[in-house]
Amino acid sequence: MIDRRPFAALGGADHGWLKARHHFSFASYYDPKNMGWGPIRVWNDDEIAPNSGFPPHPHSDMEIITYVREGAITHKDSLGNEGRTGAGDVQVMSAGSGIRHAEYNVEAEPTRLFQIWIEPSSRGGEPSWGARPFPKDDRAGKFVVLASGRSGDEDALPIRTDARVVGATIKAGETAEYELGAGRHGYLVPAVGAVEVNGVRLDARDGAAIQDEAVLKVHALEDAEVVLVDAA
Repeated sequence: MIDRRPFAALGGADHGWLKARHHFSFASYYDPKNMGWGPIRVWNDDEIAPNSGFPPHPHSDMEIITYVREGAITHKDSLGNEGRTGAGDVQVMSAGSGIRHAEYNVEAEPTRLFQIWIEPSSRGGEPSWGARPFPKDDRAGKFVVLASGRSGDEDALPIRTDARVVGATIKAGETAEYELGAGRHGYLVPAVGAVEVNGVRLDARDGAAIQDEAVLKVHALEDAEVVLVDAA
């Protein structure tokens, strides 16, 4: 089952400094039939204007993954962490028992990113933050694990849930495969380019809610950059 969710049909908001599209119900966009996909609670497609951003605010009991598509985001939190995450790279914040953070675009150009929230396997615990680069060349033609709570994925950023965030860059005409497995919830978005997923076409920034597809064959119709969450 692959349920295509066209980008043009997504909920959203324009706050001037922030242009946001929401794959699931979020903030003022509410659809009781679209509250998430398995433990995936949020997938926001955000454009943040230069010299603006999210001032300090709290979170708890959520795994928050930020995938930067263009520009960069600068993070500060109540634990004293501070860092800049650039295009193609990933940061993870495990909110745990509670953390305050701010995310700013201090660049001279807009920052475009995906922010993904996944419910943790258990509540509480010490909050944490981390970031690392993931060169796009290392993902050429194959899926690479960017963040994971599963054993064997020690090279990925850790998250506290039975899920993976994976990414691939695929040249037009080529195909990358990913084993999703029985009973898993997949949600896939091409950050760039059009693809076919098991024969279903997705244009750039469309979403696909996927279940009961053992193997995903992602065929690039154009040069593409793809992000997938594989969750319990």
